[in-house]
Amino acid sequence: MLRDFPPPPRAEQFSELIKKRLEEVRAAGGTRETVTVDWNGQQIHVDVIDLPLGDLYLNPATHRIRAQRSHKPDQDRNLDEAPFEEAGQSYLATLLKARPSNPELRDPDFDKLKDDLEKFGQNDPGLVTHHGVLVNGNTRAVALRELGKQSMRVGVLPSSFTQADIDAVELALQLRQDQRRDYSYINRLLAMEEQAALGRTPEQIAKDFRIRTATYHQERWILSMIKELNNRSASGGGVALRLVDWEGAQERLKELQRLYVKLESLDQDQAEILKEWRLAAILLDFSKTDVRHIDEVFLEQEYLAKALPADLADSGTTAQAESVSIPGLGLDVPAASSAVSEARALNDRILRAAATVRNTTAGLPDSEKASAQALLDQAKEAFDQAIDGHGRDARVRKRKQLAPARLADACANIEQCVVELVQARTSNSLDEEAFDEAVLKLQGSLRKLAQQAERGISDPGDGVSWLLAAAAAEGSR
Repeated sequence: MLRDFPPPPRAEQFSELIKKRLEEVRAAGGTRETVTVDWNGQQIHVDVIDLPLGDLYLNPATHRIRAQRSHKPDQDRNLDEAPFEEAGQSYLATLLKARPSNPELRDPDFDKLKDDLEKFGQNDPGLVTHHGVLVNGNTRAVALRELGKQSMRVGVLPSSFTQADIDAVELALQLRQDQRRDYSYINRLLAMEEQAALGRTPEQIAKDFRIRTATYHQERWILSMIKELNNRSASGGGVALRLVDWEGAQERLKELQRLYVKLESLDQDQAEILKEWRLAAILLDFSKTDVRHIDEVFLEQEYLAKALPADLADSGTTAQAESVSIPGLGLDVPAASSAVSEARALNDRILRAAATVRNTTAGLPDSEKASAQALLDQAKEAFDQAIDGHGRDARVRKRKQLAPARLADACANIEQCVVELVQARTSNSLDEEAFDEAVLKLQGSLRKLAQQAERGISDPGDGVSWLLAAAAAEGSR
């Protein structure tokens, strides 16, 4: 969400230093270094100066780590309340050095950037506000500080720029295709949401992000679903899943959305059940290939129902009413079916257990975490059995269909051969000798096919009976 931050400490003094440096650069004459900024569909050129690295502030509104801020809710709240104090700035620096999918770990990409800066220095200038808040170059600033550098080259935005202008400039810079380090998936979703809140159309946002409008709508659906799931995961202890918990699930979430859209117009209940089950499998860290097995056949054949232990299968849901009344309108709409409610209840238990296990801040008792972990282990084993069973059966079905499919392909080729034979005969261009050799090969292949069909099929149908009779007649000559 877009918000205005107060000026940092010593903002006026630092602003005076920036003005002085800019005046010195302009008075020096010669060719000045500038950086080009995209703003409101036009390009502006701002002068580049050297500023003390220790006096620059990391941007609390940066899109780069917006999802990761939820990693430690207490520090996130502190950052909101005092964005430019030492504790908040330290938390920002920690997140900028961390892996987007797991902020507990250092990001190898950060170390690559740091090595590059050490070997080659700062090639491209950063960008700051007139108060010294970094708009672009936050990660580079953290790396330069670790290297012990004292200053940083930065372009200075006009003092008239509002927070909305600053955020738009940062977004435009980061979406350029020549950027060294892309936004993480969830941070891209949040950036799209922010642009929509500013009143921009889906077409405009899609163009900026270099995606199709349909993809934009898909991404908004996914973010809305993630936020709903995080709310559902909240338990009485105050713990809930965080946005960062969904990093790394991009492709699985996109495939889920495509399946849901395909099914919802055909069978809403089926779409909802498979959505809940796939989301549970994603939380349980199943691979994209495994999650794909949770499909219509998986539901119809009740693979999960057969694998779930009794305490997980018993979701605690009561009988559902056939319809739900909308207060004030006097309208009744169909209620969710019992199967949908059961799937949702199972996923709610998994959501709450995952939130408890992944919680790093609230002082939850070890017994509660152990109980939640046991539930996740139990659920993962059940899903694993169900997915493995469906996968095994699917492989068997595929093997059963291989021979008929090959024969169907051969029939299609023979039909095409008939057409080409007629054309060749009409134009008197048929190579009769080559054609005769090919027919002899067909004869041999059909004989082999008949031999194997006779051995493997105890109750032949009309087609196999004809094949066996034809082979017998040909062999009796």
